[in-house]
Amino acid sequence: MALGRRGSGAPKEEATTWRDQLSALRNLPPFFRLIYRTSPSLTITNVVLRVLQAALPTAILYVGKLIIDEVVAIIGGQGDTTFLWQMIALELGLALASDLLSRAISLVDGLLGDLYNNRTSVDLMRHAASLDLYHFEDSEFYDKMERARRQTSSRANLISQLLAQFQSTVTLVVLGVSVAAFEPWLIVLLIVAVIPSFVQENYFNQQMYSLTRSWTPERRELDYLRYIGASDITAKEVKIFGLANFITDRFDKLSMDYYWANRTLSIKRASWGAFFSAISSLTYYGAYVLIIFQTINGVISIGSLTFLAGAFRRMQSGLQTILSRFSTIGENALYLQDLFDFFAIEPLIADKGNSLPFPNPIRTGWEFENVSFAYPNSETPAIKNLSFKLPVGQKVALVGENGAGKTTLVKLLARLYEPSAGRILLDGRDLREYELSSLRDNVGVIFQDFFRYQLTARENIAVGRIEEIGNQPRIEDSSDKSLASEVVSTLADGYDQLLGRRFAGAVDLSGGQWQKIALARAYMRDAQLLILDEPTSALDARAEYEVFQRFTALIEGKTAVLISHRFSTVRMADHILFLEYGGLVEEGSHEELTALGGRYAELFDLQAAGYK
Repeated sequence: MALGRRGSGAPKEEATTWRDQLSALRNLPPFFRLIYRTSPSLTITNVVLRVLQAALPTAILYVGKLIIDEVVAIIGGQGDTTFLWQMIALELGLALASDLLSRAISLVDGLLGDLYNNRTSVDLMRHAASLDLYHFEDSEFYDKMERARRQTSSRANLISQLLAQFQSTVTLVVLGVSVAAFEPWLIVLLIVAVIPSFVQENYFNQQMYSLTRSWTPERRELDYLRYIGASDITAKEVKIFGLANFITDRFDKLSMDYYWANRTLSIKRASWGAFFSAISSLTYYGAYVLIIFQTINGVISIGSLTFLAGAFRRMQSGLQTILSRFSTIGENALYLQDLFDFFAIEPLIADKGNSLPFPNPIRTGWEFENVSFAYPNSETPAIKNLSFKLPVGQKVALVGENGAGKTTLVKLLARLYEPSAGRILLDGRDLREYELSSLRDNVGVIFQDFFRYQLTARENIAVGRIEEIGNQPRIEDSSDKSLASEVVSTLADGYDQLLGRRFAGAVDLSGGQWQKIALARAYMRDAQLLILDEPTSALDARAEYEVFQRFTALIEGKTAVLISHRFSTVRMADHILFLEYGGLVEEGSHEELTALGGRYAELFDLQAAGYK
């Protein structure tokens, strides 16, 4: 991602409308189905508890009315003290029940939210793993994935909001029926008081969503700057090149740009919110004064006064909460669309109907027929009109300068990409006809930029065939073959030693030691096709030569593709392909290519001269 591409201008906000928000509500049914699938028992329990809780406010207010009227009657010499104490006991019981229900609802909400977080996180990771490699090389995809990732946790509160909305609506209906029985005009006054505040709140929720969404690339950039500014991976270069001020100044500028944009919106929201809140308060007290006049004139009792005043206040607060929550739910439903949009992305590289099992063993090998490939959004092909054969059992080396298309070629072999033109054959059948999982299962690739897992040594090696993680003899055999056993023998906890720097008690390795661990994954894989894409670049020339000598001896009978810039290693291959600008320039054995006197021989002589 290019840093600072916004320049000094503010990002363009994408306007959202009422129509967008109402349209986003269609995400709620599938969201609720996801909640229910997460835990049917907790979902049903939550609904039942909230129905019970919803009826309690009206019941408590009405019992309070009866208590006050009975007290007034007792003072007038006409009341019943037994009935009074019964009502007081009933109100106490309702209050205790309300508290218990509230705690139970909070408990169930928390458990359901945690399960939802876990499930959506797992679903997101599994779906991301199913997508094509080119998706992860697209910045727009990363924006979508970043927004979706935020929904796995930040939208968990939407569960509580939806269920609380249901509860509040039930409470409002019960209160409304009760109030309407006394004073129907209070309902009209209530609506007049609350609607403007709702319109204002909803408007600013839409604006906040627009701002947040439009700043997604910048927030990813802020996360990236925060990472490179304080990371063990970048610490050396930050110090050596004096990058601290450059990074922090960039972060400070970008973060302050977002702060000012958010500050302006927040001030407007707070100002208008205070104005409409004042209108709401004036309306309530106007209704309260009218109810008091009715009580003084003997139209209603003192108990009815307390009931209506309390009910009106609760209804006003409840309606404001419902409308505000509706606005928030609409906003969250807009964000929720990001999650469903991500799940809607489908891989293009997938099994077709009646896919063939991968041949075991391979009979003839691979063949490229006029294969071309261009990366998305790139006009220059990385591979163009490439034709060659990779016979079974041969070790083929790919040679060429950086950008020649060597790594792209091996990704095509592993079907991480598919040709833009031409086709790749395996045993005479198009590679796309084979079952993808079995194909990947029979191809082992160790890239130059292999990942250093912050896991134990055993787990780092078992990554090559993770289903065999419990097979210690196989792990040790793979370790011996790659010389990783020499590294493991120096570790205090052996194969159980945690590697890396992220966690306490971990031990980091040198570049060469990490590469031996990575090579053990290739042996662990034990695939029919093994591809080593410059995985020994951190080793010195002698160590790399020894590693490849062992490699060629240990994979006798298997097919292998080697990529290396060192010709001492390349010459061990049975066949060499020299690539340039994505095309095949020369091919043959080391002796044939040096005798040809072409580009291969030229580069070989240049490298050999460095050792004279």
